[in-house]
Amino acid sequence: MCGRYAATANPDELVEEFGVDDDRSGQPGRSVLAAPQDPPPGRPDHNMAPTKQAPVVLARPPREDRLAPARRQLRLLTWGLVPSWSKDPRGGARMINARVESVADKPAFARALASRRCLVPAHGWYEWQASPTALDARGKPRKQPFFTTRVDGASTAMAGLYEFWRDPAVADPDDPLAWLSTFTVITGPAEPGLDRIHDRQPLVLEREEWAHWLDPATGAADVLGLLERRPPGRFTAYPVSTAVSSNRSNGPHLLDPAPVDDLVGVVDPVTGEVIGT
Repeated sequence: MCGRYAATANPDELVEEFGVDDDRSGQPGRSVLAAPQDPPPGRPDHNMAPTKQAPVVLARPPREDRLAPARRQLRLLTWGLVPSWSKDPRGGARMINARVESVADKPAFARALASRRCLVPAHGWYEWQASPTALDARGKPRKQPFFTTRVDGASTAMAGLYEFWRDPAVADPDDPLAWLSTFTVITGPAEPGLDRIHDRQPLVLEREEWAHWLDPATGAADVLGLLERRPPGRFTAYPVSTAVSSNRSNGPHLLDPAPVDDLVGVVDPVTGEVIGT
């Protein structure tokens, strides 16, 4: 957790909602994918998966004047953090999440927490619930995908960290392929109700917290309070089609609620009732 989410907004919608000063989502960037991303980076993606490039909001001072106030940017970053000191980018796929319990201490995340924090916009995220009663064809607990989104309909602004990795094999530092920009999503224990789906969830920040979280001049110690456990009630979750389990599936239909008749051994996150036999 979190291993899949829906990034359904267009860049112009994100620019407006997140108060972005500089839309850099159209700039070329290095990808780690062997094949072209589908849908292309920057387009609505209803099944965002690790190693894809996704829209991320961050704040940095202008390159020409590092003493000037930071400006919010919308960029496309690769999901899976690669620390600047890594020898190669292959470990990024293992660092799609940073646990809130250790994010301030682990070397892979501590430096980013100090000054390279970001928001990861999403319509919501997917998680798979292991059935307590039903087994799949291999004799293992049947897994039912759920989609979780905000009750108020606003974007789910997941707290994240980002890094820039420099490829020593590319001589020109101004070459876009010389740099790989990556991010990770911070997760914490799931709140009551959602913990019936999975024991972890992304940490989601409120609009009034965005500026403090993004400000690179604010140190790690001063933002840790934003990562504390929140009262339940901000989210709603419902089962969706197992089609989302394939990272080749995409489209708005993935967000459609699964018919009740298709559910087998699924636990209702609100009541705890087991649906389907």
